[in-house]
Amino acid sequence: MKLLIIRHGDPDYSIDSLTEKGWKEAELLKKRLLKLDISAFYVSPLGRAQATAKPTLEALNKTASVCDWLREFDGVVTDPETGEKTYPWDRYPRFMCENEDYYDKDKWIDTPFISEGTVKEKYKAVCDGLDELLARHGYVHNGKIFNVEKENTDTVALFCHFGVECVLLSHLLKISPMALWQGFVALPSSVTTLNTEEREQGVAYFRCSGFGDISHLYAADEPASFQARFCETYSNFEERH
Repeated sequence: MKLLIIRHGDPDYSIDSLTEKGWKEAELLKKRLLKLDISAFYVSPLGRAQATAKPTLEALNKTASVCDWLREFDGVVTDPETGEKTYPWDRYPRFMCENEDYYDKDKWIDTPFISEGTVKEKYKAVCDGLDELLARHGYVHNGKIFNVEKENTDTVALFCHFGVECVLLSHLLKISPMALWQGFVALPSSVTTLNTEEREQGVAYFRCSGFGDISHLYAADEPASFQARFCETYSNFEERH
C-alpha cells in the first residue's frame, strides 16, 4: 500500500482557500497525481485542502471522503512568553533546547508545555482516525507494527495540512511530532510518500520514501512558496521572523 500525504497549495488564510499561485500549484499537482492510479481520496473539511484536491477530483470524476481529523491540527498550548493560547509549533530554537523530552517519542506528550493544553486529546483523535482508515484498507495497527489483513498495492491520497501531517508521520513512524514540527517543513502542494513493507508475512511497517516533494513545481519552473518557513538569516526582515 502507498500513502500520499499532500499539503494544500499556497493558502489565502483570510478566506480559507488558495491564492492565485496556490491554484496554479493545484493544477500542476493534478498533472502529477493523474499518473498514479489513486484508488481512494480523503480530504480535510477546510477549504484550502478541498480546493487543492478539486482539480484532480474533477479530472477523474471522483469524490473524496471528508475526514474531520484531517483538518489542521488544532490542539492548543499556552505560549510561555505571552500567556496566549496558540499552536504547539513554531517555537524559537532555544525553547526546544530547554527540555530534551520534547524529542522523545513517548515523553513529549507529558511535558508541562504540552500536557496543560488540548494537544493530548487532539493527537489521539488524529491517530485514531488514521488507524481506522488504514484498517479499512487492510492494515491494522498493533503496537509498533501493522497486522496485514488484506495485502494490497493501492495508492491512497490524503489532502490536508502541514501541522496534522506531522502528527500522521509521528504516529506511523514513532517520532515525536515536536521534532517534525520544528525540524521539517512540507511546502504548499508537496507530496509525502509512505509505502508499506511486508518483509514478514502478515506484518507490515510504513517507510517514508519521499518527504515534502514538490518536483511537479520544479518541472514547470514554478517557484516554491515560502509559507511555513522562517527567515534564513536574522537580518532579512523581508522574511518572517
